[in-house]
Amino acid sequence: MRTDREAAKAAFLEANGLGDVSRSPLPQDASTRAYERLVRPNGDTLIFMDQPPALESVPCPPDASPEQRAALGFNALYRLAAGRVDAFLACAGWLCDQGLSAPRVIAADAAQGLAVLEDLGTAMYATVLADGGDEALLYDTAIDALLHLHAVAPPAVLEGHGARWPLLSYDGVALKFGHDLFVDWFPKLKPQVAFDDAARESYDDAWARVRARGEAGASVFCHRDYHAENLIWLEDREGPRRVGMIDFQDALLAHPVWDLSMLLHDARRQISPQIEERSLARYLAARPQLDAERFIDDYKSLGALNVIRIIGIFSRLVTRDGKPKYLAFMPRLWGYLDRCLDASALAEVRAWLDAHVPPELRH
Repeated sequence: MRTDREAAKAAFLEANGLGDVSRSPLPQDASTRAYERLVRPNGDTLIFMDQPPALESVPCPPDASPEQRAALGFNALYRLAAGRVDAFLACAGWLCDQGLSAPRVIAADAAQGLAVLEDLGTAMYATVLADGGDEALLYDTAIDALLHLHAVAPPAVLEGHGARWPLLSYDGVALKFGHDLFVDWFPKLKPQVAFDDAARESYDDAWARVRARGEAGASVFCHRDYHAENLIWLEDREGPRRVGMIDFQDALLAHPVWDLSMLLHDARRQISPQIEERSLARYLAARPQLDAERFIDDYKSLGALNVIRIIGIFSRLVTRDGKPKYLAFMPRLWGYLDRCLDASALAEVRAWLDAHVPPELRH
């Protein structure tokens, strides 16, 4: 027998003229979403998004205090969209309006958490690169898409495909929640370390300058998960539109360096220092008004926060969720962190790590 969810999905497809499609599940990521590729009788393909609303805690109300966010839970603290389909619709519509390549929405029922999307294809950056694709070209184009995006002052509320969604700021509360994932979960992965109350307090103090920089610099639409498994190479399009974007529903207003860090500190594929330097130089050459030295210091400082956040997330995925595959990414992440630690704003962070995390455990 079909579950109630399967019956709702079938009814949604039938109501939108898609009752005759064949359906194939796609590999699932670490979220509560599921995707299928739909094939119509004529061979055309679409993507079916399934995000059951009941599987997530509530998103952050725009006016919630830090205390209210803590009471509401993970998504509110961290300002995640809780998988809400209306967030995806609003972001997708706005990105398309800026001349970028987000999937067009064919049909949607946000209340049910269902949507049918344009299929941007299978040429994921990670796949194209693994098959010998031109790394310099792909990363140059990914930088150009960010430059296009960062040239626009985004609205406080995004609108698209009949949906509205607030573009909240990546504020100090969310940044703190991110870096605290490390002290919460890394000791569970490496029982040789333990962080007492004094260590946690000094850790929080060490990141204070970085949080302040991130909050003060929040000025652009931030995809928030801009890396090689969320970018699709659209060779037949032109300019920045060659970068197909997916998985952007958790977008925030953030410092421009955040998506650069997501791209160039990619946990799942090694980014060489040469590609990192080339990409940053391309970005800065296109924005000569920036103080390049300060920008690179911000990139390394917030990049370090981003990397240590991901180490915390992967520690949780291994120890709580029983997903040991994430251990394979840890050495790469520690390597990226080492690249960042010479930033001037990270002196206290460097000292804290030297005091509390022995080098032999940084893998």
